[in-house]
Amino acid sequence: MATAADYNMSSGYSPSGIVVPPWLNKGDNAWQMIAATLVGLQSMPGLVILYGSIVKKKWAVNSAFMALYAFAAVWLCWVTWGYNMSFGHKLLPFWGKARPALGQQFLLMQAVLPESTHLFKDGSTETPWINPNYPMATMVYFQCVFAAITLILLAGSLLGRMNIRAWMIFVPLWLTFSYTIGAFSLWGGGFLFQWGVMDYSGGYVIHLSSGIAGFTAAYWVGPRSTKDRERFPPNNVLLMLAGAGILWMGWAGFNGGDPYAANLDSSIAVLNTNICAATSLLVWTSLDVIFFKKPSVIGAVQGMITGLVCITPGAGLVQGWAAIVMGVLSGSIPWFTMMIVHKRSKLLQRVDDTLGVFHTHAVAGFLGGVTTGLFAEPTLCSMFVPVTNSRGAFYGGSGGMQLLKQVVGALFIIGWNVVATSIICLVVRLIVPLRMPEEELVIGDDAVHGEEAYALWGDGEKYDSSKHGRYSDNESNQPRNRAPSGVTQDV
Repeated sequence: MATAADYNMSSGYSPSGIVVPPWLNKGDNAWQMIAATLVGLQSMPGLVILYGSIVKKKWAVNSAFMALYAFAAVWLCWVTWGYNMSFGHKLLPFWGKARPALGQQFLLMQAVLPESTHLFKDGSTETPWINPNYPMATMVYFQCVFAAITLILLAGSLLGRMNIRAWMIFVPLWLTFSYTIGAFSLWGGGFLFQWGVMDYSGGYVIHLSSGIAGFTAAYWVGPRSTKDRERFPPNNVLLMLAGAGILWMGWAGFNGGDPYAANLDSSIAVLNTNICAATSLLVWTSLDVIFFKKPSVIGAVQGMITGLVCITPGAGLVQGWAAIVMGVLSGSIPWFTMMIVHKRSKLLQRVDDTLGVFHTHAVAGFLGGVTTGLFAEPTLCSMFVPVTNSRGAFYGGSGGMQLLKQVVGALFIIGWNVVATSIICLVVRLIVPLRMPEEELVIGDDAVHGEEAYALWGDGEKYDSSKHGRYSDNESNQPRNRAPSGVTQDV
């Protein structure tokens, strides 16, 4: 009988052996790694591009760098202790035990979430633990990019004034003491998971938490300069759209990967994601036209984001018509809170949330969780939710209780993030100032990084070489060659 060796077959294609164990499903493994990569691309380069282009020109480099730093820092923290605090063995009902996810023996075993077994009240098993047909290495990768994008979304509230050194300390602390709590509680087998709170792909764990934490951190960091608060135009609208496009298309991995398999529910989730996002964008744009007489590109992007956020907690749990309803709500309610309520609320006016993350993620995430409690369809729930006979209030039965669970789950995430983020900011403030000094706020990227996004002569903010010392004394005292009239010259 011919063997793989007779045909010079790579061991990766061999039907058996240590490279392809019997439990490995290559299709599921391939999809899960693709989905993880799509989510990673949402952050790097998606949000890096979006942040770098949606802000005022003098903050383009700093805003992009805050996203880039968070993406890199989360990786190291995640594999060292964060993964098992979120998905490992239980330490507390809301927290897993910290341990590395680096060893070969751990990473090559079949993926499992050890605390995800759901029991009946008599102690018998209702739903066995989550045990996908691919290695732990794939699971660690997939969950890491979700943790990373959460920190980057949070950063959107702090752009244009947070001390970069404070941000470098804040990221690992917030990941450790805030994100892991929500992830374990709702996804890793914690008390909200066991109770049956639905968060299909991160409406609470990622979006509600980043929106509330961003707003809380913005309060402690303080506002941008008065000049920046009064006028903060995007420096490149077309590039902003490119980043937004990557974000939208990457959401296929965001919601399509959370069934942990390339199955029927994954397909439903991807379709619903696009339906809701498109509806929300159109509703937001329509409201802009009705009330402001012009369609806003930035508004369209905000509407796209609120639609994507709103569908996330229920992407694979609701029917297509419900996704349209959720899109209508996500395109109108966050629009109302941002355009109307924000301008009339003293609290919202006091806190300088640069990109309005509170509205686009906290409000939309809470809205998505509640509407999931209304519209979660029983058959779809049976494909994903560990509690049997789960359903939304629209379908009667235990649906009313499900709606209550959704609200209580949201309140836990809100409360924990307000407290944890406040404590973290106060601790960081003891080490370094949270806000940049005034001289850096005036100049921007050139003062903070010694770099500019668009270094054109006579265009935008100037770098004071005599004050910041880029050039030597001899060089700075030498006259520069003048550019001919009408010709730009690089600084």
